[in-house]
Amino acid sequence: MRFAKIYVEITNICNLACPFCPRTVRRPAFMGSDAFERVLDRLTGKTGVLYFHLMGEPLLHPRLIDFLALAGAAGFKVNLTTNGSLLPDRADGLLSASALRQVNVSLHSRSGGDAGLGEYLDGIAAFVAAAEASGGPLVSLRLWNYASGSGGNEEHLRRAVERRFGVSLPETPGPGDFRGLRLGPRSYLNIAEAFEWPSLTGPGVGERGFCLGLRDQIGVLVDGSVVPCCLDAQGAAALGNLIEEDLETILAGERATRIYRGFSERRAVEELCRRCAYRSRFDRVAPAEA
Repeated sequence: MRFAKIYVEITNICNLACPFCPRTVRRPAFMGSDAFERVLDRLTGKTGVLYFHLMGEPLLHPRLIDFLALAGAAGFKVNLTTNGSLLPDRADGLLSASALRQVNVSLHSRSGGDAGLGEYLDGIAAFVAAAEASGGPLVSLRLWNYASGSGGNEEHLRRAVERRFGVSLPETPGPGDFRGLRLGPRSYLNIAEAFEWPSLTGPGVGERGFCLGLRDQIGVLVDGSVVPCCLDAQGAAALGNLIEEDLETILAGERATRIYRGFSERRAVEELCRRCAYRSRFDRVAPAEA
C-alpha cells in the first residue's frame, strides 16, 4: 500500500501551550538519529511525502536540518507544521534544505493571547518574504480558528493577520470561503473552521461514517508507534511499532485490518474514531471498495 502522506512526529515536545491543542500525556522525547533512519528505511516506497508533525514543535529538534537532509537522500519530500515562533531562528537552515517542500504555519497558535503578536507576525512575514525571494519552500499560513460565536483574542488575531498580510477575511465564512488566499507565488493564507481533537474521554459522535485514515495517511509517533491518522495525539489506536517491525506486518495486523474493513463498510470500530467529529468531513467520500 502507498499513502499520499505519512506523518512522522520527530518530537512531541512543544514550546507553547496553545488553547486548542490537547497536549500529549506521552513521555516527552526527541526521536533519535538511529530511530529516524530506521523509520525512513521502513517507509521507503510507501509514500513520497513525509509530514514532520503530529504533536510537538519540529523546529525544536536539534537535528532537524540533518533529518531533512536524510529524508531527501532517501527520496522523500518533506512538509512540516510549526507554530512559527522559532522561524526567525531556524530560517537559514530551512530555506537551504532541498528536501523541504512546504512549511505550514499555525497562526491560530496565537489565539490565546495578544502579547508579542506584532513581533510574531513580523517574523513570519520575513520568512515568507525570504522563501519567495529564494525560491524556497511553499509557505501555507493557517488560520484555523473560525468557530461559532468566536471573538475576543481570536477576532483580534484575525484582524492583525489582515493588516499584516493585506488580506480581507470574512466575518462569518460560508462553505465557499474556506479556501487558500494567495499571498505570493509560493505563499498562501488558508482559513478553516476550528475543530476538536478526538479523545477517549470526549463525546461520542456515532459509529456510522468514513475516514481516510489507513488509506490516505498514517502517522508514526516519536517512539515509533504507528497510528491510523494524524489526530491520534495520545496513541490510543496504536497498531504496532515501526522501529521494531516492518510496516507490512503492522498493516496486516488484526487491529489495522479491523479499522480498514470497518471504514470500508462505513463503520468506526475504534473507540477513538467513534469520538472523532473531524471524520464527518469525509462522509461523502466513497471507499474504493464500494
